[in-house]
Amino acid sequence: MNIVIIGAEAAGMSAAAKARRSAKDATITVFEQSQVVSFGACGLPYFVGGFFDQPSYMAERSVEQFQASGIDLRTGHQVLKIDTSTQQVRVKELATGQEFSQPYDKLMIATGASVVRPPIKGLDLANVHFVKTMDDGLKLRQLAEQSDINDVVVIGAGYIGLEMVEALHKQGKRVRLVELGERVLSESFDTEVSEAIQAELLRHDVDVHLGEMVQALQGDDKVATVVTNQGQYNADLVIVATGVRPTTEFVADTGIERLANGAIVIDAQGRTSLPNVYAAGDCATVWHRISQQAVYIPLATTANKIGRIIGENLAGASRAFAGTLGSAAVKVMDVEAGRTGISTKEAEQLGLHTKTVFIRDKNTTNYVPWQQDIAVKLIYEADSKVIVGGQLVGGAGAVLRVDTLAAAIHSGMTTEDLGMLDLCYAPPFARTWDALNVAGNVAK
Repeated sequence: MNIVIIGAEAAGMSAAAKARRSAKDATITVFEQSQVVSFGACGLPYFVGGFFDQPSYMAERSVEQFQASGIDLRTGHQVLKIDTSTQQVRVKELATGQEFSQPYDKLMIATGASVVRPPIKGLDLANVHFVKTMDDGLKLRQLAEQSDINDVVVIGAGYIGLEMVEALHKQGKRVRLVELGERVLSESFDTEVSEAIQAELLRHDVDVHLGEMVQALQGDDKVATVVTNQGQYNADLVIVATGVRPTTEFVADTGIERLANGAIVIDAQGRTSLPNVYAAGDCATVWHRISQQAVYIPLATTANKIGRIIGENLAGASRAFAGTLGSAAVKVMDVEAGRTGISTKEAEQLGLHTKTVFIRDKNTTNYVPWQQDIAVKLIYEADSKVIVGGQLVGGAGAVLRVDTLAAAIHSGMTTEDLGMLDLCYAPPFARTWDALNVAGNVAK
């Protein structure tokens, strides 16, 4: 059996590794356009910020290690098109320009996502950077350590944008954040959490501009000024973090079902609308456990899980993914924030009859010197009290408590169940009634 995988990052290599263990006799070929494989872009802000120094830490395994395991991994190879009638892919070797066809019995598309280039003049000026590839990280780390780079403007207040704000702040830069929306992380979190993060940014002297549109970047050769609809700001370095778009243009004429943004629609087993073709990762949708819909949530955790399942299915199994909860987290300076399930906005869009509770508490007992504030929000069905979403924001331990909420939602727990859940207590970690217990007991 010939298994072909397009893309060698989280989903693709998880599938390849599992398929190799599950189908000993299969031929497994992986085509990757870049020279870097199994790369975790989530680490880029922390590398740029100087939290660690070895860029190789962001790659789980090398090309040679995968090849030694019996996977024919070819970097510098771009798949140009898929011929579903003959079950072949057309491949270009970038170093030579040579093209060839590769047959497949089972095919997986794991091409990830590309950065969104907003309609802003001047994006091609020097010292204007996106944050996606290893090369992006290497260039940004070099710039972050230059003494003549002082004023940094970050465009976009999503996860990567906020993490880059912290990274450049740690490098001693004056950082300005410009966001078109009315609050940070508006697609993921409810207002209470956004406001807590915004307050933390201001506390650390980050200039925050909300509801402001960047119109142009100006400079002779290098960027010098950011022009918005409300003003002009000095900039020695500009970080553009305005989101990603699935890299699926090459399948446009195959008949594969896609969402409006280009994400390939898959079922619970990772199958696309075409026979013998699977997809996963940032190029594809994922089934949501609460909304019961195919949604686009580009997360490394989901990519790895579905990749592993597809790896088994490529080898002949019929495993199904139970569904994502969209669990995600971010650290901004000294504040942690995490979410799981659905938000208030998402519950309204789904037409669910829900209630919410928001409580403020502490993460430890009062006499622990490092005690910090922590806040919990629960979204739950009004009648059954079954929890469908949760968000936390605050000091140490806030995000790890989200994992407890994810388990609670996954198992269908109610607010009453949460209120009496037997959680750990010791003064350095929690109060006798943990913040989660309190939120569950307060819910009416």
